Amino acid sequence: MTPEPDILIVGGGLGGVAAALAACRAGRTVVLTEETDWIGGQLTSQAVPPDEHPWVEQFGTTASYRGMRESIRDYYRQWYPLRSEARDLPRLNPGAGRVSKLCHEPRVALAVLEGLLAPHRSAGRLTVLTEHVPVAAATDNDVITSVTVEDRRAGVRRTLHAPYVIDATETGELLELADVEHGLGAEARAEFDEPNAPEQAQPLNQQGITVCFALSHHEGENHVIDRPADYDFWRTYQPDFWPGPLLGFLAPDPRSLEAVPRTFLPNPSTDPLAVSADQSADAGDKELWGFRRILARKLHRPGAFDSDITLVNWPLNDYWLKPLIGAGEQTSAEAVAEARQLSLSVLYWLQTEAPREDGGTGFPGLRIRPDITGTEDGLAKAPYIRESRRIKAVTTVTEQDVAIDVVGPYGRTRYRDSVGVGNYRIDLHPSTGGDNYIDVGSVPFEIPLGALIPRRVRNLLPAGKNIGTTHITNGCYRLHPVEWNIGEVAGALAAHCLDQGAEPHQVQAEDQRFAEFARQLDREGVQRHWPDVRGY
Repeated sequence: MTPEPDILIVGGGLGGVAAALAACRAGRTVVLTEETDWIGGQLTSQAVPPDEHPWVEQFGTTASYRGMRESIRDYYRQWYPLRSEARDLPRLNPGAGRVSKLCHEPRVALAVLEGLLAPHRSAGRLTVLTEHVPVAAATDNDVITSVTVEDRRAGVRRTLHAPYVIDATETGELLELADVEHGLGAEARAEFDEPNAPEQAQPLNQQGITVCFALSHHEGENHVIDRPADYDFWRTYQPDFWPGPLLGFLAPDPRSLEAVPRTFLPNPSTDPLAVSADQSADAGDKELWGFRRILARKLHRPGAFDSDITLVNWPLNDYWLKPLIGAGEQTSAEAVAEARQLSLSVLYWLQTEAPREDGGTGFPGLRIRPDITGTEDGLAKAPYIRESRRIKAVTTVTEQDVAIDVVGPYGRTRYRDSVGVGNYRIDLHPSTGGDNYIDVGSVPFEIPLGALIPRRVRNLLPAGKNIGTTHITNGCYRLHPVEWNIGEVAGALAAHCLDQGAEPHQVQAEDQRFAEFARQLDREGVQRHWPDVRGY
């Protein structure tokens, strides 16, 4: 029988794991549910290496997030046959990818996250229910009284009760189930007067999703998959705003929208120790193999690995034909199925038709890696989801709070109730509304506690992309370290409110109560304000 916890966390992605850790550290009992069989969300079941700001190694994250990152490095140092030069690097980048200073395999992140949770599970403070999805929620007097989840394996439903409920799902499922006021898709410009918002609200205009997969390359071998069912469609598909067929190496530059060719050369001879992963200096996304490489063979002793492993999350396999959220279960299921077909079509095209530098076509030695993603077909367990339902919050972060064009390079909105920091460009991928990339420079920003507080419901907290942002600002608040920060604060706040006999609205609104909570976050290593970064 599942115990009745102090805090119920629905969703086991990065925000959910961080929330569980924070609540358990505070001595509270937690039930954490997750719809797949892997906790970790973006880092694991979605297979996406972390997108981070250029100062991540020095500051700009919580202490627990930095600890998690270092544990990933230590895992490689302990278990992988690294060259001594690589093992001794304080800032080891296992994949030598350019998207992040810490490109790594999803299974390694899973092992580390499971390790972080292990002592709390052994102590009886934490129960983890994988392969459980929320299907219903009950409310009374602006309080969520229960959440019903279904075991995907057995089809059995169980109803869970807790004084506090945290929505850490990838799409804000509890907001819909519990009738919590929320936004979806693109807001009308009149709502927040954002420069890049459309004139009319477009709730079904959502960023595309991506079904990622991992590849290695083995010259002289043939690993060509069966021709995907939808290959003929995707092989000829060309969006109106794309410079050529989607299955091709010519794609828009996200920042300028100019047509820019990408290159693809498996297992390059370059030294991975020479790779600099700093997107502020070089986006690094024009060389596809190295962009999200998650294992670099040349960092290891000769003969340990016969190929690099790279993660395919490219312009070629972004899917935006149907919205994932808000158009009904059938449309959502069709979107995921079609996104999977797109990714398989990208693989088949790479294996059979992609142009090679030597003038030939196709790379039949490309092998999809089910062992890396933990699935039978090699595709990630879940699509990479960039956008969620978002609570109507006490505080809404808008484009005017973070866009460089609005606030200037050294301006930003500073919040009395800041509970964290983050930094990333406003990075919106092509959308279901027919939008091309929207890429806007942003400044280092703060996370206001008010963005985690629903206007009405008293015991629900968000722990991810479902905070009070807009379609525009979600583009910079949606990345890995910010999601972890939000989740950590949500878990800490729920525990704090139980300890103090207060409600989240009171903690946010009353200066004395917030100061006490802020001191707790400070002790836990949650950075709430940015230093002056102009010298970096």
